[in-house]
Amino acid sequence: MYVEVLNRFRTGGEAADIMDRTRQGKVDVLIGTHRLLSGDVGFKDLGLLIIDEEQRFGVAHKERLKRMRVDVDILTMTATPIPRTLHMSLLGLRDISSLATPPLDRRSVVTVVTHSNPQTIRKGILQEIMRGGQVFFLHNRVKTIDKRAWEIAKLLDDTQARVRIAHGQMGKTDLEEAMVEFVEGRTDVLVCTTIIESGLDIPNANTIFIEDADRFGLAELHQLRGRVGRYRHRAYAYLLLSGSRPISPVASRRLKAIEEYSQLGAGFKIALRDLEIRGAGNILGAEQSGHIQLVGYQMYCELLAEAVRQLRNEPIGEIPRVSVDLGFAVSIPKAYISSDRQRMDVYRRICRCTNTAGLEQITAELKDVYGPIPKDVDLLLELAQLRMEAGRYDVTGIAVSGRNLVFSFKEKPSDRASSLFSKVKGRVRIPDPKTVLLELSQSYFEPQTLLMLLRKMFSASRTTTGS
Repeated sequence: MYVEVLNRFRTGGEAADIMDRTRQGKVDVLIGTHRLLSGDVGFKDLGLLIIDEEQRFGVAHKERLKRMRVDVDILTMTATPIPRTLHMSLLGLRDISSLATPPLDRRSVVTVVTHSNPQTIRKGILQEIMRGGQVFFLHNRVKTIDKRAWEIAKLLDDTQARVRIAHGQMGKTDLEEAMVEFVEGRTDVLVCTTIIESGLDIPNANTIFIEDADRFGLAELHQLRGRVGRYRHRAYAYLLLSGSRPISPVASRRLKAIEEYSQLGAGFKIALRDLEIRGAGNILGAEQSGHIQLVGYQMYCELLAEAVRQLRNEPIGEIPRVSVDLGFAVSIPKAYISSDRQRMDVYRRICRCTNTAGLEQITAELKDVYGPIPKDVDLLLELAQLRMEAGRYDVTGIAVSGRNLVFSFKEKPSDRASSLFSKVKGRVRIPDPKTVLLELSQSYFEPQTLLMLLRKMFSASRTTTGS
């Protein structure tokens, strides 16, 4: 097997030779940077495309790679999917797998959002150097990076700390020399740009300072924070803010999210928050983020999910629009699912469930993730099943009023709907063509008893209709 690498460190002759052999099919695996997007790169029989750090590629880039061959298989890998890709996965347009288990002995990074001041910077750097570690200091302005490095060196003048610079506009020899020195431990503080965002694994670097953190995207902040804490030592990320200008509301939400989600494996949650903040983008266009303004996000999701099911020839089930008020409240206890976001997600899934199989899948997932289902959640699932059953009989509402169960229908009850009340021990009255009152004794109005009665009504009616 022949494996080649194509990047800017290859000479012109080496790159031409690699591309020529790739077009002839003599290279089995070609690893490269954005250089692979150039028009002079071609493949004889491209079968698999793996895109690492997918958030660094635009739609046009990925479409260019896919056009190299129509039926190419694509695997994208990233710690923080862009909103468009994540949204497509959540809708079922793409398959998604999430790896949440961290490497052995890995610890979460302590994240601090603070105003930039020399005392904080000096204290953080000295703390890391005194335990034998190294520091990234991210200053994303090439024009002033030399001045900033001089200021950092002056701040540490009495410590003999070694400070170097690294950025993308340096010559390849100088850049390679700076990075090698840092990797080998001959540099204590590396003042750099976002060139370090991906691809670096330096176990001894466990503190990073990010200047003007409010100007970075949520995914970018998470990637930069991931440059430290690559081993068993506790790592620190200082997100520095300028005191001379205000922070926008959106930037404030980003910083709050990155500070909140600092635990290991938080990349997927950060991507979900990024989806909320920036929107889902355009699945048929080039926008990888942006809000659906005309029809609303929820309606857009429903329309898109329905279109996907049609293309897959899957049955399209309507969400049951049945109001059920049986005189008792049900909820998911916080002791069962502690996260507010996850509880709301379970509520949403149960509410949108259209068939028994989907409800059984939710039940199985709850048992697997959170343990045995408590009584309150069991009642919630039973009510969801009841709404689905009632919807099949054109019932729009079931409510308790005194000793009566009030059934509301879309239209005058059909013979099929009327059969619901044929075997019930209770007095049936019809005050108007769309309403049926079922009077019961007081003993029926316990939650479990009432649900059992309604289950029997719908199941008996279904059996009678089927026979």
